[in-house]
Amino acid sequence: MTRKLTVSIDERVYKRLRKCVRGPQISEFVESVIAPHVIQQDLDAEYKKMSQDKQRETEAFEWAEGTLG
Repeated sequence: MTRKLTVSIDERVYKRLRKCVRGPQISEFVESVIAPHVIQQDLDAEYKKMSQDKQRETEAFEWAEGTLG
């Protein structure tokens, strides 16, 4: 699902952006630049939350040790 977002930027930045990226590709470009910054933060929070689940960590450790032998 996509959502529409209105963003205000400096006119010089806009003009340079229009020269580098055309039409609907601007949205894809902006998303590709922003996504790693916001998605990574979500992943870090989720990994931290997962690591605090002691039962899950115990099961994961047991599974990992079982695959080594």
